[in-house]
Amino acid sequence: MTSTAGSPKPSVRPKAVARAAVVTHGQPRQIGAGLARLQSVAREHGVELSFPRDEAEKHGVEAGDHAHADIAVVLGGDGTVLRALTRYLGTGIPVVGVNFGRVGFLSSMGRRELESGLARVFAGEYEVVELPTLEVSHPNGLTRAVNDVVIASGELGRMIELELVVGGEQLGKQPCDGIICSTPSGSTAYNLSNGGPVLMWGLEAIALTYVAAHSLHARPLVIPAGADVIVWNRTGEVDAAVLVDGHRVSTLVSAARAVVRIGEERSLLATLPEATFVRRYRQSFAS
Repeated sequence: MTSTAGSPKPSVRPKAVARAAVVTHGQPRQIGAGLARLQSVAREHGVELSFPRDEAEKHGVEAGDHAHADIAVVLGGDGTVLRALTRYLGTGIPVVGVNFGRVGFLSSMGRRELESGLARVFAGEYEVVELPTLEVSHPNGLTRAVNDVVIASGELGRMIELELVVGGEQLGKQPCDGIICSTPSGSTAYNLSNGGPVLMWGLEAIALTYVAAHSLHARPLVIPAGADVIVWNRTGEVDAAVLVDGHRVSTLVSAARAVVRIGEERSLLATLPEATFVRRYRQSFAS
């Protein structure tokens, strides 16, 4: 298949599915009869469904060997897909989403297409896109991010001053509420809401976007692979929180720093061939 601007060339060879892990929305009522529909499609195509322990407890089924699944099927919104991408990071298991949420940018199909879409996936008619992740070094260690790393004021309503070094060069100090370092997959989330640039899948880059910068000149940047981003908290009395994919992992006291770079791991997003980046972007944001 020839790749296009909306469809980066897959680097992971898909295969017919014998075993599929299952990850669902945190609130079972959100997916309605989605799980029963998934189970029916799986039975029809001879696919064994494997539930992680937390999913098994949620749905009252037996836990299985999800660590050796061929693919992970997600029933939920973008947050659930993100959770699955994080869970299976580094395992070689791709994640395919059926949207039971609001936007569903990371999902390959809507809830109405569950049967027809998953029948194609189980037959091996899907592609796998490798998406870059981030690594952030902070006072508590090293954490990997699928979507973004956010360094924000630790006190609601209090501004902080951040100093940035990009690729070994001083970028300067900026009063703001925080800064977002996002991957291409995360660039359509919090980054987009703050006016940051959308990074198409296939790029190895970080989108760097300030949150509520107290300046008329602070603009987002796109940082290439190989350029570390060092963020110092230069605020005298306010700590900064380090958040990875929405979860607080560390605190930067005054004069402490975090270092963000493109990570070695790649998250694996499975998609139907026609569900390209451009099509998803048009349907989710441009129409």
